[in-house]
Formats: sequence, structure tokens, C-alpha cells
Amino acid sequence: RAARVGFDWATPGPVAGKVREELAEIEAEIDAADPERLTDELGDLLFCCVNLARKLNVDPETALRGGNAEFERRFRCMEALMAADGLGFNDMPVDDVLEKYWTQAKREEK
Repeated sequence: RAARVGFDWATPGPVAGKVREELAEIEAEIDAADPERLTDELGDLLFCCVNLARKLNVDPETALRGGNAEFERRFRCMEALMAADGLGFNDMPVDDVLEKYWTQAKREEK
């Protein structure tokens, strides 16, 4: 309804800027750890992301489902790579797991 009366962004660029702005607001609230403020700010970020999807002619639900599926594929691949090396998540720091195995899983997917 807002877009129909002209209360809308003309192009995706400014929407992407608004996404960055909302993310910065969340980052500023993280240290305060106020669940209500974080919920509000996250809602604003999600709203902006949906608007960015709309401006890009992308169905946000389809994009989110695809992102979830991609994460699941990579995570399963990462688990398999670690198992092949005889390792589990408790065998090394998470940062090391991400650096080595997540990156390798991403490479193997391409």
C-alpha cells in the first residue's frame, strides 16, 4: 500500500544502504543486551531485507529456503570432511573448523 502511493525506494541501491544502516543499529544494541530492543532492530533489518528482495524481484521466502538448504548442504559436507579426518567438533576450536572445513565445503560445492 505504501509503495502504491509513492512511499518507496526507486531502486535497490538505497534499500541496500538501509539494510547496512539497520545492521549497524543491531550491532550498537548487542552490547546493551536488551532483548526488546534487539527484537525491534532485528525486525527492522528483516523488513529491509524483504524490501530489498522485492526491489530485486526475488521472492524472499524462496531465497531464505535456498539459503537454509545451502547451509545444510555445506554443514553436512563439513561434517563428512571432518569425519574423514577422524575429527569431530569437540576436537578443535570452532574458528579452526570454520577456517578449514567450512571453506573446503564451500570449495567442493562449486
